[in-house]
Amino acid sequence: MIKILIADDHLIVREGLKQVLSKYTDIVVGDEAKTCREVLIKVRAETFDIVLLDIKMPDRLGLDIIKDVKERSPDISILMLSAYPEEQYAMAALRSGASGYLVKESLPSELIKAIREVHRGRKYISATLAARMADYLHSEESVLPHEKLSSREYQVMCLIASGKKVSEIAAELLISIKTVSTHRTRALEKMGMESNVEFAKYAAKYGFVE
Repeated sequence: MIKILIADDHLIVREGLKQVLSKYTDIVVGDEAKTCREVLIKVRAETFDIVLLDIKMPDRLGLDIIKDVKERSPDISILMLSAYPEEQYAMAALRSGASGYLVKESLPSELIKAIREVHRGRKYISATLAARMADYLHSEESVLPHEKLSSREYQVMCLIASGKKVSEIAAELLISIKTVSTHRTRALEKMGMESNVEFAKYAAKYGFVE
C-alpha cells in the first residue's frame, strides 16, 4: 500500500486528487496539508511513502521545503505537482531532491504512473525533460542559462524579473536582504548577465513571468 500526503492549499485540488486516488486499491491518502508548515509537522508525526507537493504554497514555495522534508523523513519520496511548465521548475525540483515533477494538466493515468514509479525508488520525468537532461550530460553548452542556477537563485531571479524589490523578496522567502542580494549576484554571474533588466527580458522570453 502506498501512503500519500497531499499538500496543496486549494481544497478543490485536494478533493480532486483524493477522488482520483480512491479508485486504486494500492494507494491510500493518509492525510492532507494546506501549508508547508503543516507538511513538515505531519511528516515528522506520521510515516508516508510519498508527498504530492504543490510547488506554490501560501507560506513558502514547495521547492523550499524539499530538503527539510527529506531530513525529517529520509525514505519519503516527493512528487512535485505544478501549474508551471517543466522548463520553469522541474530541473530545480529534481536538483533539490524531488523524485518527480508533474504538471497539473496531466492525465490521471499519468499521475498514477508517476506515483508508482517514485514509490519504486525511480525518478519520474516526461520524455521532453529526459531529452533535455540527456543533452545536459553530453554538453554544458546545451544547458539554458537558468538551468545553471540553484533553486533559490532561480526563485530570486524570477521574483526580480517580476518587478519585486529586494526587501519584498526577502519577506516572501523568509530570508535576509543580504542573502537575497547574494543570490542575485550569483545568478547574474552564472547567467552571464549584468542587470535586473536582463533578468526581466530573459524571464519574459521563456514565459517565467506574466
